[in-house]
Amino acid sequence: MQTVVFAGPSIHGLDRTPYSAVTFKPPAAAGDMLAAVRSGAHVVGLIDGLYGDYAAVWHKEILYALSHGVTVIGAASMGALRAVECEAFGMIGLGRIFEQYRAGDRVSDADVALSHGPAELDFCPLTVSLIDAEATIDGLAGTLDEMQRTRLRAAARALHFSKRTWKATALRAGYGADLAALCAGNLVAMKKADALLLLEVVQHTQVAGTAKPGWTLQETVFFRALLARQTVGDIVV
Repeated sequence: MQTVVFAGPSIHGLDRTPYSAVTFKPPAAAGDMLAAVRSGAHVVGLIDGLYGDYAAVWHKEILYALSHGVTVIGAASMGALRAVECEAFGMIGLGRIFEQYRAGDRVSDADVALSHGPAELDFCPLTVSLIDAEATIDGLAGTLDEMQRTRLRAAARALHFSKRTWKATALRAGYGADLAALCAGNLVAMKKADALLLLEVVQHTQVAGTAKPGWTLQETVFFRALLARQTVGDIVV
C-alpha cells in the first residue's frame, strides 16, 4: 500500500529516514491530493497545504479519495483544518490542534498559517504560527510574569501571519531582543508535534482502508474540469 504525506514547514529539518513507509510530497495545493489518489495512494496524510498564491486543497478531492476507499488523515496545519471540515465524511483527524478546532476553541484558519521558504530550503519557517506562539508564551509562565505574557499574546494576535516573527512580536509588545530570543529559544512546536504523531501512525500502524461511504460523491462541473486538467490520454500528470 502506498502512503503519501504532504508536508513542508511543519516538519522542517526532520530526519525522514525512520519513515520508510512514507512517500513525502511538498505542501499540497489544489489537485495534488487528487493526483496522489489517481496514482495509487491508499493512505494520504495531509499536514501542510498551500494557500494565498495557490488554490488550497479542495474538499472535493478529499471526498473523492474517501469515496474510493482511500484513508485520509489530517493533522497539524491545513490537515487539521480539513480533518475537522471533512470528519463527518470519514476523514481522520489527529493531534491537539485538530482537537482545538474540533471543540471550537479555535475558529480561524490563520492560527496555523505562516510564511516559509522554498523546497530548496526544506520549506523552512520564516514566521511563527499563532498556535505555536501562544503555546510558547504560555510555556514561559515560570519565567515571564502575567503582564508580560498578556502583552506578548496580544501582540502575536495583532500581527498578520506573514509578519509574526519573535522580534516583531516582542517589539510590538514593548520589549527588546532579549525577550524575542527567550521565546525563540523555548519554542513549543505544537504543529511539529502533531505532524510527528501523524507520521508515527502511518509508519507503524496498519491503517485500514476506508469503508464504502454512505454518501455519493457529486462530481460538479468544476471537479470534472480538475480531473480533466490532470489527465493526458491515460496518463495522470
